[in-house]
Amino acid sequence: MGGQSRLFKNGRIASADSPDLREADVLVDADGIITAIGPALTASEGSEVIDCAGCLLVPGMFDVHVHAREPGFEHKETLATCAAAALHGGVTGLVLMPDTSPPVDSGNLVKSAMDLVSEVSAIPMYQSGCLTKGREGKELAGFSGMAARGVPMLTDADRTVPCPDVMRRCMEYACDFDLLVTSHADTPALSKAGAINEGSVSYRFGLPGIPAISQEIAIDRDIHVARHTRARLHLQQLSTACGLASVRRAKESGVPVTCEVSPQHLVLCEDDIQDYNTHFKFNPPLRSAGDVEALAAGLIDGSIDVIASDHAPHTEFEKSSDFGSAPFGASGLETSVLVLYDRFIHGGMFGWDLLIQRYSVAPRQLIGLEPVGIAEGAAAEFFVFDPAATTKITRDSLRTKSPVSPFFGESLRGAIRGTTVRGEWFP
Repeated sequence: MGGQSRLFKNGRIASADSPDLREADVLVDADGIITAIGPALTASEGSEVIDCAGCLLVPGMFDVHVHAREPGFEHKETLATCAAAALHGGVTGLVLMPDTSPPVDSGNLVKSAMDLVSEVSAIPMYQSGCLTKGREGKELAGFSGMAARGVPMLTDADRTVPCPDVMRRCMEYACDFDLLVTSHADTPALSKAGAINEGSVSYRFGLPGIPAISQEIAIDRDIHVARHTRARLHLQQLSTACGLASVRRAKESGVPVTCEVSPQHLVLCEDDIQDYNTHFKFNPPLRSAGDVEALAAGLIDGSIDVIASDHAPHTEFEKSSDFGSAPFGASGLETSVLVLYDRFIHGGMFGWDLLIQRYSVAPRQLIGLEPVGIAEGAAAEFFVFDPAATTKITRDSLRTKSPVSPFFGESLRGAIRGTTVRGEWFP
């Protein structure tokens, strides 16, 4: 614990329950518990006073889609640098993807991963497990052992389970342990060696395309399997309007399905890719402007349940190769809140309440955790946000080990002044 009480003065409190902001001071004791909220609070002797004039106090975000790379790929990211990046971005908890080396596909490997987290991470991290052994899509992973270790979900991360019968058995077995099945919806026979959304931009660049139907067909397949098995299904990284329509229909018919979208798919489209910049190479790829518009509408109307960064760090060297050869993904933990504030909240498209609901409350509920809020008696788990400031995204401004972002060079409205969690203050 931090060992020091802190008084956050002159701030305004945001919540998921209302678009209105409440003006109040917040007193946090040495154990990290909020002991008082109200006007003109007085700090006790020895307390640290943090002036939040003009700033907001926002409940900590929770990210259910993070590739931390350790063990096996520490040259890209480590658990410690991932935690630092999360805190810098206002994220106070996350779910780790199992695509490490070795892949996390057994109870013993879950234990090893969580032991390492407990040693190095400043925030709660929850280890997901693989659906199939080695993420190879052939044999079921060790569901029983992983369930006993408390995995919040099962996923093969950025790989799909290509065989529908294997996916059916995954879902049936997951039901026995009440485990969430999380799917990276893709049809490998259609995606092939694609690097960019199939269409006019891929033709102009002379790059192999990934058609929208690659994700859409896989979404429909997994929804049908979930309907048959009654398994809880979560679809990762929705990217097309047609895929979103399938999710809406499934929900209306009672299928237990949820879905997520990334900030990059909410604000960037294929037309934003210039000069073969590999920082814009994602899986699924950035789609059309119409898809982006549909996804934003789906986020606002509640069809999309969760925002998730798909934080996928790589080295600059890896990303410096040609577009076709470079790996998919970029860092996202530190830019997600800033991008969503800059593009949506600042312009009045939605308020802090919706962002908190989709990126803090719903992600925690998805894996069975209680939401966090700024209330007396609750653990202090929030960040201080300055809406009047700007943040320029540069290599030096990021704390991730991976200085890769499609937002490099942009000056985004707003700045995160610091984050408190587990009794510590991280400016």
